[in-house]
Amino acid sequence: MPNHQSTAHPFRLHNLWWLLLAVVSIVLDQYTKHLASTQLTFAEPVPVLPFLNWTLLHNYGAAFSFLSDAGGWQRYFFTGLAALVSIAFTIWLMRMPTRLKVLPLAIALILGGALGNLIDRVTLGYVVDFIHVYYQNHHFPAFNIADSSITLGTILLIIDTFFLEKYRIQQATAQAASHNAETPKVQE
Repeated sequence: MPNHQSTAHPFRLHNLWWLLLAVVSIVLDQYTKHLASTQLTFAEPVPVLPFLNWTLLHNYGAAFSFLSDAGGWQRYFFTGLAALVSIAFTIWLMRMPTRLKVLPLAIALILGGALGNLIDRVTLGYVVDFIHVYYQNHHFPAFNIADSSITLGTILLIIDTFFLEKYRIQQATAQAASHNAETPKVQE
C-alpha cells in the first residue's frame, strides 16, 4: 500500500526558542523606540560618538525611507507585506530541522525585526528611527533595532545559503559514500 503520510516537517517544539529570540528582538526594538520617542526631540541630533547621533525621525516608507513620499498607499502595502512574510517565516521556523542553527537564528532575527517595524506601522502609521551613523559629510539613513535585526539576519541567511549549505551537502555526500563503502555486497 502506498504511504499517504505528509512529507512536510511537523512543527517542532524545540524551535519555540527561536520564536522567543524573535520576541526578545521585538521587545528590545519597541523599548528603544519608546525611549527615543519620549526622550528625544524630533529631528534634533544628540551626539553620542564622533560618528553617531541619536536623532528621532519618522519613516513613512520602507528601508532607508524608500517610497516615503508616495502618498500613503505604501503604508498598507508594507503592512500587508510584513504580515505575510512574518506568517511565512514563523511557519518555516517552526518546521525547521533542529540540527540547523544559523538558518533559524537568521529567520528569527528577520522575523523579530519585521514584526517590530510592523507594530509601528500599524499603531503609528510610520516607523520610528533614531540611530544616525555618519562620517564627516556622509550620512547613512537613520535606522532602529528592528532594522539592525533584519540586516544581521539577512547577513546570516546569506552565509548559511552560500557557505554552510554547501558544507552540509558535502558532509551528506561524504557520509553517504562512506555508508555505501561499508555496506557488504550481497553475492548471488
